[in-house]
Amino acid sequence: MKVLMFGWEFPPFNTGGLGTACYGLTKGLAHNGVNVTFVLPHIPEKAKSDFVKLISAGNISKIKLRGVKTNLVGYMTSEEYRRSLLLNKAASKRRDIYGRDLFAEVYRYSLQAGLIARYEPHDLIHCHDWMTYQAGIKARKISGKPLVIHVHATEFDRTGGHGVNQAVYNIEREGMHAADSIIAVSNFTKNRIVEHYGIDPMKVQVVHNAIEFNGDQYGDFGLKKGNKVVLFMGRVTLQKGPDYFLYTAKRVLEIDPNVRFIIAGSGDMTASMIEKAADLGIADKVLFAGFLRGPDIDRAYQMADLYVMPSVSEPFGLTPLEAMRNKTPVIISKQSGVSEVINNCLKSDFWDIDRMTNQIIGVLRYKEAHEALKEGGYQEVQKFNWDEPARKCVEVYNRVLRGI
Repeated sequence: MKVLMFGWEFPPFNTGGLGTACYGLTKGLAHNGVNVTFVLPHIPEKAKSDFVKLISAGNISKIKLRGVKTNLVGYMTSEEYRRSLLLNKAASKRRDIYGRDLFAEVYRYSLQAGLIARYEPHDLIHCHDWMTYQAGIKARKISGKPLVIHVHATEFDRTGGHGVNQAVYNIEREGMHAADSIIAVSNFTKNRIVEHYGIDPMKVQVVHNAIEFNGDQYGDFGLKKGNKVVLFMGRVTLQKGPDYFLYTAKRVLEIDPNVRFIIAGSGDMTASMIEKAADLGIADKVLFAGFLRGPDIDRAYQMADLYVMPSVSEPFGLTPLEAMRNKTPVIISKQSGVSEVINNCLKSDFWDIDRMTNQIIGVLRYKEAHEALKEGGYQEVQKFNWDEPARKCVEVYNRVLRGI
């Protein structure tokens, strides 16, 4: 089976969990005998990629990566796109290759997708999130092959349900109604799709994400611990709840002033969160570590005594699995898809500052609770692998191809 897949990021050139998920899923698909041609909005020059040029994808031998020259970057907002556009125009003589705004660029990407679909052999089209939906629709129109879209997040998740961008919503809705089948990363996400986009629930199949685990991610980095450390790892955006993390930190520090908090990640709320930490009087107890890559991610988890994911609306959430893989106890919001599939953790509503505060204090103070979550989580996460989600995707492919 040959799948033409459209995504907006792929490791090591990724800015968040979507790229990680695409990597794991495509690797699993390769294990299940599926040949994937992966089309990216942009591949950096150092990757030696050009428009539809075949490049290496590491040890995923059955995956071809094709790049379309564009300014699109994962999780980019309209304002961030405009700033990027101005910077690139100032540095480039080829100003005509850029669209006027984010939506013009998404549309231009879809036109290039149509060209690729005309010449790239495939049995089915698979698209990841809203930036690629128009590309998938165009490819479907050109090749006549069925379209499957994969929903990792909706506009209601990214905005917390407030200030939904109507243009993004329209593209999402168009893609969902045009698709032959929809894959959602959780029941949490499926319910959103049905409720907000008018989709028949029978059209939506839930395929939970997974994580790679080969037993060697956990190692002794020689990290010396002094104060207890609580970690936030993720994009610093409204969806991830960094403000609730700081409100909880303030409450925890009133009980135990020796705890330290780390925010690892970047996003449009970074500056305001630095200011908020100062306003709350805890700036000296909160470290903003910025966006981490590679071994630094595992180092951060292992440096922490506890990982907290206070997401306001999290379709899935891979970071708790990463933390568990590193033997770090986990607290997650109930408003997350990952809460459907893990048990060796503590759960709280994102807004329940009192509950999260009590949970944090309890895990940090009581060694037995800490060890139980640490070992239980480590054992549980070993059961996860990407072959199973890939197998479920293949089942979706086969049903679509059979017209079921």
